[in-house]
Amino acid sequence: MALNLLPLHTLLIFVSIINSALLSSADQDSHPYIWPLPAEFSSGEETLSVDPGVSLIVAGDGGGSPIVRAAFERYMGMIFKHTYGRASSLLARIRFLRMVEYDITSLNIIVHSESEELQLGVDESYTLMVSKRNEQSIVGAATIEASTVYGALRGLETFSQLCAFDYSTKSVQIYKAPWFIQDKPRFAYRGLLIDTSRHFLPVDVIKQIVESMSFAKLNVLHWHIVDEQSFPLETPTYPNLWKGAYSRWERYTVEDASEIVRFAKMRGINVMAEVDVPGHAESWGVGYPDLWPSLSCREPLDVTKNFTFDVISGILADMRKIFPFELFHLGGDEVNTDCWKNTTHIKEWLQGRNFTTKDAYKYFVLRAQQIAISKNWTPVNWEETFSSFGKYLDPRTVVQNWLVSDICQKAVAKGFRCIYSNQGYWYLDHLDVQWDKVYKTEPLNGIKHPSHQKLVIGGEVCMWGETADTSVVLQTIWPRAAAAAERMWSSREAVSKGNITLTALPRLHYFRCLLNNRGVPAAPVDNWYARRPPKGPGSCYAQ
Repeated sequence: MALNLLPLHTLLIFVSIINSALLSSADQDSHPYIWPLPAEFSSGEETLSVDPGVSLIVAGDGGGSPIVRAAFERYMGMIFKHTYGRASSLLARIRFLRMVEYDITSLNIIVHSESEELQLGVDESYTLMVSKRNEQSIVGAATIEASTVYGALRGLETFSQLCAFDYSTKSVQIYKAPWFIQDKPRFAYRGLLIDTSRHFLPVDVIKQIVESMSFAKLNVLHWHIVDEQSFPLETPTYPNLWKGAYSRWERYTVEDASEIVRFAKMRGINVMAEVDVPGHAESWGVGYPDLWPSLSCREPLDVTKNFTFDVISGILADMRKIFPFELFHLGGDEVNTDCWKNTTHIKEWLQGRNFTTKDAYKYFVLRAQQIAISKNWTPVNWEETFSSFGKYLDPRTVVQNWLVSDICQKAVAKGFRCIYSNQGYWYLDHLDVQWDKVYKTEPLNGIKHPSHQKLVIGGEVCMWGETADTSVVLQTIWPRAAAAAERMWSSREAVSKGNITLTALPRLHYFRCLLNNRGVPAAPVDNWYARRPPKGPGSCYAQ
């Protein structure tokens, strides 16, 4: 159903919401149970009922997007899961002539742009307004207005968190209405890394991770696909590479990877692939032994052979057909060059060029960068490349911090963009880091100049896979990833002031239970050691 409604009309219809709102974000003693916290909001004291047959009314150039319609059905399924089918519930009401009046009977989604391009910095802002029918609005409605379909997705998530099932009336209700929310993310890049080399994760598990990311408004899945332990991805140009998989059943086809990218896009999430070179690549040589410096010395990859770079080019050419995101991660971390200086033909190659092994490391990284750039990718590298030879990196390089706390400060001072992922707080495989340490970690610490702050494009929590497989990965990610997600989405002022035990912890408990109710096995919030089950009986909302 189409609705020809201009933004001005929307504002006029809902002006009463703003004027009558009793609480504002500045005046509230406690924050609403929305995660992550919106940028601006006001609310009232009314309780509204939501029609299980709520209709979708779309407007704007992008309102009719399949992404919007699919998301509406997905969220309605979550909101009304206790009605066991919205359509059947609607038919039952008609059949038995139960004339029930609901306060919210439609959801209006207005999207101004028809573009569905999903790239870094896409507009994810939205306005959400919820009120019952009154003299200015004859139809009780919720309205989401956004510039892009991805803003509309974020608005739908917030709307879903306002909706609560009342077990007494067996109906969905919205408390503290009317609501007026204007929201946008603080950082353009809000990532989660998964590692499918240390342990294989089935496609359906990756999809479940992606789905859970959308609930916290994370927007980049950093897929660390291959490493020294296994090479699970099909690469048609060099088909023997996935002989380095753990087994023939622990592999991803091109179609698998493309389906993950498609699934993620429907939820407003980019997929950034990583192929880590020249270290962390021993598994490549299972299919192509010439990539190893020798049979007894298997990484870093052989820097002397054009074949090495031909394979990298072939991998990237194949992956470019799968991954449309503008960023591609080339790794570059933890490169131990002893193998090069202890291998005769590489030692001779170094001497012939008057290279040290550090020079060879730089040569390898810069050549790999140019291959990625030739395929219209922006290279991302771990911080060691910047620390070792930062002035030689391509100026388009995005530096990912993980090891040293002030790397983003140094990188942005040199004009590079940076992703913050400090291992002391945002590495989820560090199981002894509790939620409050994750929450308090600030990507812009020590970065004072506004022009430098803008170069920190965001942050990322990292779920390295050495001790996490399908059996525990989701409860290791959640709920601590949500603590970082709010830090990356919400304003610095909102998440940094007050006592977080009062302002954040109750909401995080609530969000963890929301995840559980949606089928995500998030672990208890207050665990001293992540992913452990509760110690004894108790409510989800207090553990």
